Amino acid sequence: MREQGPLGHLMHRQLSVVAGLLDFMTSEEFVAAIAALCSRDLPAEQGTTDVVGMGGPGYFMAESAGGDGPCAGDGCQRAETAAQFMEERDDIARLLTLLWGVGEHLGTQTIRLRPAMYDEVIPEPWLSFSQRVDDMYLWEVKERRRWVAVGIADRDEADEVKLLAVVTDIDPP
Repeated sequence: MREQGPLGHLMHRQLSVVAGLLDFMTSEEFVAAIAALCSRDLPAEQGTTDVVGMGGPGYFMAESAGGDGPCAGDGCQRAETAAQFMEERDDIARLLTLLWGVGEHLGTQTIRLRPAMYDEVIPEPWLSFSQRVDDMYLWEVKERRRWVAVGIADRDEADEVKLLAVVTDIDPP
């Protein structure tokens, strides 16, 4: 069963989790999950967590279930799936703006290029996140001393398109 999102869009992505903590989620539920991650202690080590699929020192990284598989060379289907995820990401960004104010909409290409161009070390989760998404919405949650980023993981054509969220205490580069 699909549920309606805040702007009438169908929200039918599933956040990947360990222990089945979250199920099919509306944009509102996805935002609530992100807000809950902001109040949790961040992992000390790399690996899977009891809260969300992946974490590392100082961060959680949550991703939705993928859309339509890797699309096996069907560029039109992949583009349509990515467009659906962009609508969903934008709905989530609007809701997060209600919580934390206007976030920044930033490209990630310079984060990807800086290690090669300047021999700079980009910390996780920002290196992995920038390799998977082309752009992100970013908020600083000052009362929690956290950063929250949301983007569409669609850079790897061999992987499914996914919605990706990061909660971290590591400043973005």
